[in-house]
Amino acid sequence: MEISQSWPCSVVVVNKAGNINFGFKESGMKKSVLFVCLGNICRSPSAEAVFRAVVKKAGLEQAFDIDSAGTIAVHSGEPADARMQQHALKRGYHLTSISRRIHPAVDFDRFDYIIAMDDQNLRDLQAMARNAGDVKKISKMTDYAKRSNHTSVPDPYYGGAAGFELVLDLLEDACEGLLLHVQNQK
Repeated sequence: MEISQSWPCSVVVVNKAGNINFGFKESGMKKSVLFVCLGNICRSPSAEAVFRAVVKKAGLEQAFDIDSAGTIAVHSGEPADARMQQHALKRGYHLTSISRRIHPAVDFDRFDYIIAMDDQNLRDLQAMARNAGDVKKISKMTDYAKRSNHTSVPDPYYGGAAGFELVLDLLEDACEGLLLHVQNQK
């Protein structure tokens, strides 16, 4: 490995395969990210899997704690929607998480970033927040997108194949942007 440049928060290292490591692993600065949608069976488990892949590609899997949850508990204990799993698998993502409802008293303390998939999820999370510190952790997935102009990740549950593919397109874009955002935070 060779050091290519210094950044305020870490050292950028590029290995022979061209993978970039921003030094979080070496510095011990572990970041935690929770993705949230309505039922935690389509969008948020997909965001979790896509972000895991983005982080792994960057060589930073040990530097992150990544999870997903829903604002409601109707699907708690269930795996991701089979259609979402099928579309994700075509792109190499394995949706392995089991649905759960967000636990504000635990999750707002555990996670640095709590990412909503749409405006309703955002409002629900803001209503669950206990204080201004909790609110500061909340953002929307599309806030990190670089190539898309969508303002939310739409729920594909009642639609067809195109909806699931759009979710993955948006998540791939936004997860790359999220990693860049986290890396640029001091």
